[in-house]
Amino acid sequence: STFRTLRQQHKKSAGKEYFALSDFVAPKNIGKQDYFGVFCVCTGFGADELAKEYEDKNDDYNAIMVKALADRFAEAFAEYLHKKVRTEYWGYSEDETLDNEDLIKEKYLGIRPAPGYPACPDHLEKLTIWDLLKVEENIGVSLTESLAMWPTAAVSGYYFGNPKSKYFGVGKISEDQLKDYAERKDVDIEFARKWLAPNLSEV
Repeated sequence: STFRTLRQQHKKSAGKEYFALSDFVAPKNIGKQDYFGVFCVCTGFGADELAKEYEDKNDDYNAIMVKALADRFAEAFAEYLHKKVRTEYWGYSEDETLDNEDLIKEKYLGIRPAPGYPACPDHLEKLTIWDLLKVEENIGVSLTESLAMWPTAAVSGYYFGNPKSKYFGVGKISEDQLKDYAERKDVDIEFARKWLAPNLSEV
């Protein structure tokens, strides 16, 4: 499978770097094998149905609470799994001793960005995750036509363990990068334009 990334283009002050997630993986030409991970977790099975039961009884409070708790559990599951990756599975931070406040402030090494979020705004990349992990077949989480996850209380994304990895926003991109991205994904440029519309520069 091949993942594509976008690079920041919005003008920065002199000396500032223009990031892409691919910067956090070793390039092929240096001859070093490197890795990044992908994941999907879900705690929402039955939550939407239960919320609807409350809605049907005009109990909006409990409907909202069910959805909120399911979402919080999904996010907690993703955080827990990321910690397992850092401290056990990959083990690059096996001596990590962060308290809850440090975890909230993301003081750990590595990141877990997700398609549709600022560092990788293209939701289409979820399709590659779903294909690689066989997400729907293995855990039952599907993607809607608009590439939202179903059940909705789910979290998916990437793991980068590079000590220099950091969260950032791609921001606005120009027509040249849109064209290059469409070619790399082997999709029609207007199709790519539709999915990346919020990130396209008007200039």
